[in-house]
Amino acid sequence: MKKYIKGFYDYRFLLSELVKRGIRLKYRKSYLGIVWSLIEPLMTTVVLVVVFGALFDRLSDPTFATYIMCGRLTFTFFQNGTKGASKAIRGNAGMIKKVYVPKYLYPLSNVLYNFIIYLISLVVLVPVMIYSRLLPTGHMINVIPSILWLLILTIGVGMILSVLDVFFRDIEYLWNVLLMIIMYLSAIFYPIERIQKHHLMWLLHLNPVYCIIEMFRGAMIGHWVGWKVCSYPLIFGVVCCIIGFVAMKKTQDQFILHL
Repeated sequence: MKKYIKGFYDYRFLLSELVKRGIRLKYRKSYLGIVWSLIEPLMTTVVLVVVFGALFDRLSDPTFATYIMCGRLTFTFFQNGTKGASKAIRGNAGMIKKVYVPKYLYPLSNVLYNFIIYLISLVVLVPVMIYSRLLPTGHMINVIPSILWLLILTIGVGMILSVLDVFFRDIEYLWNVLLMIIMYLSAIFYPIERIQKHHLMWLLHLNPVYCIIEMFRGAMIGHWVGWKVCSYPLIFGVVCCIIGFVAMKKTQDQFILHL
């Protein structure tokens, strides 16, 4: 373990440069740049609140906007981070064939630059909470673990996908389908009362992304979600990280044969 930590420390400069490159490439030739990360979720939330607020009779509930925004921001980071990580090894095939660096740096940098954008986008929660007439409470401290759990989960899943994508090119398309299923099981735009009526909450609780969204919503709206909901995504994410990094270590020497 000490050897791996030292290796990570030795390549910290390269990791930071890969993160910076990712942010630059994402907003290349964009006039709005990073500002779009603030405008886009606001515009999407307005549409979702109007459409699904009317559909589920929640337009009179001002907290519904915060409810949707928390789910939208959380899932968007998980989606972008894992999709970027899954293509990171193949996307950097030219560099991998020329220079030796630990292969985990590429998917990790994809997750981290998306994480930075995600942190910036959290600024839009301030006006949404003001609109929802929500005041800061002691529960807001739970924002920190929910964000950390989300990062750990995204890194773990991203590492696994990046390894699988080298050997199985169809994993990219399969993951897009799985992301759609995860989205619908995350209760982003519909109230969970609809699921509770049909006794299907166990499906949502199997989804670690939903548990993190519930932690985040609880912190913003002001309620405690329980230790079971809080611990499950952390355990799931740590297990995924262990599997991902071990798989990367054991297979990275074979990557060049498949790129």
